[in-house]
Amino acid sequence: MSPGLLIAAPRSGSGKTTITLAVMRALSRRGLVVQGAKCGPDYIDPAFHAAATGRPSFNLDSFAMPPALLEDLVTDHAAADLVIAEGSMGLFDGVTGGEGATGASADIAARFGWPVVLVLDVSGQAQSAAATALGFRSYDPRVMIAGVILNNVASERHRRLSADGMARIGLPVVGVVMRRKEIILPERHLGLVQAGETADLAARLDALADLAEASIDLDALLRAARQSQNAGDDRERQAPSPRFAVGRVGVGGSGATIDSRPIQAGTPPTPSPFQPKGGGRGTAPSPSSPSLRPPGRPSLRLPPPGRRIALAQDAAFSFVYPHVLDGWRQAGAEIVPFSPLEDEPPGDDCDACWLPGGYPELHAGRLAGNARFLDGLRGFAASRLVHGECGGYMVLGEALEDAEGVTHAMAGLLPVVTSFARRRLHLGYRIATLARDSVLGSAGAVLVGHEFHYASVTAGAPGEVDCLAQVRDAHGTDIGPVGHLRGRVSGTFFHAIAPR
Repeated sequence: MSPGLLIAAPRSGSGKTTITLAVMRALSRRGLVVQGAKCGPDYIDPAFHAAATGRPSFNLDSFAMPPALLEDLVTDHAAADLVIAEGSMGLFDGVTGGEGATGASADIAARFGWPVVLVLDVSGQAQSAAATALGFRSYDPRVMIAGVILNNVASERHRRLSADGMARIGLPVVGVVMRRKEIILPERHLGLVQAGETADLAARLDALADLAEASIDLDALLRAARQSQNAGDDRERQAPSPRFAVGRVGVGGSGATIDSRPIQAGTPPTPSPFQPKGGGRGTAPSPSSPSLRPPGRPSLRLPPPGRRIALAQDAAFSFVYPHVLDGWRQAGAEIVPFSPLEDEPPGDDCDACWLPGGYPELHAGRLAGNARFLDGLRGFAASRLVHGECGGYMVLGEALEDAEGVTHAMAGLLPVVTSFARRRLHLGYRIATLARDSVLGSAGAVLVGHEFHYASVTAGAPGEVDCLAQVRDAHGTDIGPVGHLRGRVSGTFFHAIAPR
């Protein structure tokens, strides 16, 4: 198994995605083969990971995925020099579940023995941040905090006071990132603006890499990951490299030198404790290139809906879990992308069509006017399987009301009308028992998914007769019938993750 580390934070909005991308890009530029991963059910961040590293990222979810699938996914990506996993929300935030199965990022760190680097937004505080870090270090004995990155530091005095607090508790500061608004990635209602829509993404990522080289002790991160891998259960907290050394503090019973001052741009990096696989400076494969991996176990994954799957893929349809597509390929299916926004219908040589989630509400007028796409989709559904998740489900319905209150006719393949104007947050895991045989499995089969959207059903709510599944949330609360199944066409607001 490749060495790894988890970049986490006490809460959302601490800057962990920005820091994660900075570290990924910087280490990739050094020639290391970096493998990204995302804890939890997020489908936006993995695309940024892929852009930063040149390799497809994947999700790790301790609630939605069985342990064997988690192990398979990490083993499948073992060809990397380093796995960098990005946490979700706060490090310990999850749902009520069994030991190691709460969906919290901490579960993933504990399962694979990955040290945690805690990103602390110290705006509005200084030494008090150390109390937070101390609590995080003590909360779960399964998890080892290797160090902290101070983010949103306002001044040298602010840095010094914050670092004094960390020195008092003996926790290494492995990075200091000064407050810089220009490094913040643009956002919208479901998270970051998608990687494919972010202007000058490559330049932004390179600027983040420059920031990481100047402000984060990358070699300390690499040593922590490597020594954690070698030590197994006998892990040790690691000191940062001499570049950060100004004073001695006790760390885990031993002396360690740290310096939490930001390093000036242009400082040459110390030699990396890692050598790129294959030796020398390497070029990572593109996200679309096939990965070299042992055969997986498709029974742990969602079954492919067909042998040749027409997959909608553009700015309106992009929310699909990488491990789902990978599982389909491992099962022998071929994925054929098409773009509804470009008025392309699903390929006639395909035997199934999958409309993933995304942002159809932002493109409803254009989609409604794309007659070639809509007519082709209707014709396809007359003889072949079609499934839509979240945004795809909305497009399969009769109509979609956009944020301005304008209603647009959709495919009319499912008897549902949805609205983005009447917004209400729907968020959480979904444990679904399939009501009838469908593209997701046989009647009675149970799978786990996740729902995150602001749209509402305004007409045609599913009932017991035409629903796709009966659903409860992660805490066992009954949500009732969800989704629709009509002939060969099905759809639901939840994104399926794995069978249970």
